[in-house]
Amino acid sequence: MDATGKNADSPLPGMPARQALGAWLAHLADERRFSPLSVAAYARDLAALIQFLEGHLGQTLRAGDFADLEPADLRAYLAFRRQGDNGLSDRSVARALAAIRTFLRWLDRRCGIAAPRLALVRGPRLKPTLPRPVSIRDARAVLLEAELDPTEAWIGARDAAVLTLLYAAGLRIAEALALKGADYPLPEMLRIQGKGAKTRLAPILPAARDAVAAYIDVCPYPITREGALFVGARGGPLSARVVQLAMARARHALGLAPSATPHALRHAFATHLLSAGADLRAIQELLGHESLSTTQRYADVDSARLIAAYDAAHPRAKARNKR
Repeated sequence: MDATGKNADSPLPGMPARQALGAWLAHLADERRFSPLSVAAYARDLAALIQFLEGHLGQTLRAGDFADLEPADLRAYLAFRRQGDNGLSDRSVARALAAIRTFLRWLDRRCGIAAPRLALVRGPRLKPTLPRPVSIRDARAVLLEAELDPTEAWIGARDAAVLTLLYAAGLRIAEALALKGADYPLPEMLRIQGKGAKTRLAPILPAARDAVAAYIDVCPYPITREGALFVGARGGPLSARVVQLAMARARHALGLAPSATPHALRHAFATHLLSAGADLRAIQELLGHESLSTTQRYADVDSARLIAAYDAAHPRAKARNKR
């Protein structure tokens, strides 16, 4: 670093914006330890911005050009992303704007390229959404259904093992697929590296350990200490998309709502613990949430469930609903 605290190889104002984007993505992956899925999402949002601005301004965009942009330029981009049948939703626009702000903060801190006027652009006001977990009965049914893979028995055992970890330990898909052969046999307390390279301890229930052991017993590929614990049909690391498809097959077979995704099993882990009396801060630690307000949403889900049960069953509620 130089006397200003910036890296000597930081992007310069005259560097092409796409080259600066590559440096920022490397920073996210290597220094901040963002997941590959997060880095890919940031890459799509910023590449789309650069492509639009080059057409909008009629020139090749340089890193330093961000300092000269006006709020109207950024608003034009966000309006463009909303157009057409495949236009972005309010939530996707807000996510894209958050990615842009993160990139601009990095340009300012690392490269001395400030764009304070763009901070005036506000995203759409989002209605708070509640997590949509599956019920206890449906979670169990999904795990049983996932075992019934139409191609090979070992693939069904693998899919059931991954989904069991999401439900029984509250793992994200990326966290489960990041497990290595060295993690097997799974201990009672497993150290998980979550978002932003933050680590936490996740209790692994006997049912989850048994599901992983059953998969290992029938897996036709050798599981090495350095290799992925969960492998695909050809022996390479298992992809998140395959897990999502397995969940979709189970969902369709059981007639569940489209909201029954793999992440809904993580939501179910939290809401079912809360319903059983678990402390909200303990659930925050188990999920790896940085803010308690994020975990608080599960209490709101539980409250909504209780109100719905009251409205459906209590005589006074029925009388009120008929008015």
